[in-house]
Amino acid sequence: MSPLTTRAPAKINLTLHVLGRRPEDGYHVLESLVAFAGAADLLALTPASDLGIAVSGPTAGPAGPDADNLVLRAARHLASRVPGLRVGRFHLVKRLPVAAGIGGGSSDAAAALRLLARLNDIAPDAEPVRAAARATGADVPVCLDPRARMMRGAGEAVGAALGMAPLPAVLINPAVPVPTAPVFKALGLQVGDNLAGAPHPAIAEGLDAEGIGAAIGPARNDLEAPALTVAPAIGDALAALRGQPGCRLARMSGSGATVFALFGDRHAASAAARRLRAANPRWWVVPTLLR
Repeated sequence: MSPLTTRAPAKINLTLHVLGRRPEDGYHVLESLVAFAGAADLLALTPASDLGIAVSGPTAGPAGPDADNLVLRAARHLASRVPGLRVGRFHLVKRLPVAAGIGGGSSDAAAALRLLARLNDIAPDAEPVRAAARATGADVPVCLDPRARMMRGAGEAVGAALGMAPLPAVLINPAVPVPTAPVFKALGLQVGDNLAGAPHPAIAEGLDAEGIGAAIGPARNDLEAPALTVAPAIGDALAALRGQPGCRLARMSGSGATVFALFGDRHAASAAARRLRAANPRWWVVPTLLR
């Protein structure tokens, strides 16, 4: 049987409001509009009698040891919920930067669950698949069906796909890995605390690019300020984006260090990416469409 393949696209937090920390488990409660980029890792699954993974690609080294990969963790969680699950050997081509605030590992895990569901004729939204996603990590459920939508809580509450128009954008990672834990520590919320701030704007279904930009303009990423104390290079990348002709909005994604900017059209985004690459050859700079 030929390998089954899928993409694992970067998850971009267009907004990220931190509401507080839950008293019952200490998890941070979030409200976030996420979209998915054209930039992606690639995952293949060849049916076999046992689970395994090989990782290659430009960011394979920073992805960490294969045995602890989220792809295998997700597969094991699904196998524990589906007796007799057919499994196999994964090949992950890592192209996305690691510890970058774009959910690369979570998207890889969700891609593994989609491939295993396909191999076993399981609906991709079946409860065992969704339960395995929740058990694997907070960002995995929203990556199962990678289309723009709201996510809430600690990632377990995933809204319906919004059907929004593609957004021309540029992504930058300034070659600085930023683990999530130090950023939340710098935010400084104690268990049971709430974070003050304007409520998240309502996001209607089917908005065009201009409508999305207007809707999310008043929103924010509450992790941006603490992330800047952990990795000041984030500020350099944001300043570089904001200085580009046609930049409509620039903001950090997730807990950083990846930042994004929205542009009016693909030509302006591509031109900005060329200039930014030339000026900052060490940075990961990608023009893309967010959907």
